[in-house]
Amino acid sequence: MVARVTTVAFVGIEARRVDVQVQIAPGLPAFSIVGLPDKAVAESRERVRAALTAVGLALPPRRIIVNLAPADLPKEGSHFDLPIAVGLMAAIGALPADALGEWCVLGELALDGRVTAVTGALPAAIGANAMDKGLICPAACGPEAAWASPDLPLLAPGDLIQLVNHFKGTQVLTRPRPAVHEMAGPGLDLNEIRGQETAKRALEIAAAGGHNLLLIGPPGAGKSMLAQRLPGILPPLEPAELLDVSMIQSIAGVIAGGRLSAERPFRAPHHSASMAAMVGGGPRARPGEVSLAHNGVLFLDELPEFTPQVLDSLRQPLESGETIIARAMHRVTYPSRFQLIAAMNPCRCGMAGEPGHSCRRGPRCAADYQARVSGPLLDRIDIRLEVPAVTAADLILPPPAEGSAELAARVARAREIQATRYGALGLGTVRTNADCPAARLDTIVKADTAALALLREAAETLGLTARGFHRVLRVARTLADLDGSDPVTRIHIAEAVGLRAAGSGLLAAA
Repeated sequence: MVARVTTVAFVGIEARRVDVQVQIAPGLPAFSIVGLPDKAVAESRERVRAALTAVGLALPPRRIIVNLAPADLPKEGSHFDLPIAVGLMAAIGALPADALGEWCVLGELALDGRVTAVTGALPAAIGANAMDKGLICPAACGPEAAWASPDLPLLAPGDLIQLVNHFKGTQVLTRPRPAVHEMAGPGLDLNEIRGQETAKRALEIAAAGGHNLLLIGPPGAGKSMLAQRLPGILPPLEPAELLDVSMIQSIAGVIAGGRLSAERPFRAPHHSASMAAMVGGGPRARPGEVSLAHNGVLFLDELPEFTPQVLDSLRQPLESGETIIARAMHRVTYPSRFQLIAAMNPCRCGMAGEPGHSCRRGPRCAADYQARVSGPLLDRIDIRLEVPAVTAADLILPPPAEGSAELAARVARAREIQATRYGALGLGTVRTNADCPAARLDTIVKADTAALALLREAAETLGLTARGFHRVLRVARTLADLDGSDPVTRIHIAEAVGLRAAGSGLLAAA
């Protein structure tokens, strides 16, 4: 007799069906797991053996073979413990084998029989729902899995005893409820920043259209403070966006307590981050920072301090909105449509171009420092802004009248205009102007003759590439949306060109 249990293996954020086949056959005592398991799956033998012993079940002294089908799909992770254990209990008669056919099972086992948390509960729940099966998962993952569907049958036992008692009818496991992450307190607010009104305006434009932004200025000018307050003016995630973000976070194991959050991700990796940490990879092809920032913000502070190879690896995700990790045994695709916000000093000493300061190395200091950021990456940044140092006169001013709440309201109105526009054009996947296809810009922008004449003159003067030309049009469209204007006027083009050319003087070396 062969007992069968359904579980899943993860390929990116996709949960693929795996059939766990357990056979107890005559022969010398042995416990073998086949089907291309990794080290964690191979170690399941000892965890399963100890957990079954802890709940009073002993493995028969016979030959036990566990096959994970399909055999050519790599099996990775500790979530195969529970399906293997459940299959063994069905094979020895401790659980009804016919009842298991309606369930997809995953979970890791402790040596005392407890079922501990694993990554990927939400994608597994969605996969089980697509297979028309219920899900058995650890109790710690129940609130996360409950988000998949209100109609999904869901069991979340804390240990093997609870699961056995449920199937025997002596205990009823209640369905977990979806959990929401609550804010600990008020977030960061833009009214805490004195001065820097131009930078706040640029931040509002970037938030409204989803544009990439580079802040250039001396130390202490407030670049990091501005970037950290960007999430406070971004609209909350929509249901489809929340699902994508949560699936990535589930695979990466960063959902705390199974609680999902509607806040947009904000990732700020240190400049020592490796290529695998930034774009993903490693032995199990895990998602990197660009994928964890999907539908949110990736903040790179001290931009030139990142290695050039890591920075240039961002170019493809910035254009396509996805990261493809190709390895000898893996080819995984993760969604990576993020908004890049970067900050940098003008030179290594940080004071180039500031009145009253002279660099000891002269212009070469700024040239060498800025050359660490490649031109193709800079070409993908829509807004480049010089942030001057804050003066004492700025610091003693009273708090500004407008804070994050006022800016967030204007950003929300502009994004509603964009969502309505692209929905009417049949571009349901496009939510912001930054994602507008180049082929549709002529229809979207609707610029008048004077505006186009100014853009042509600016493109020739600044030497804009075709990508730069299109990005100026997208920023101008966002400016018009903030003003509630249907056509893009000369004023909008002028401001968009100014925002792109603002850092040209300091970035000439790049």
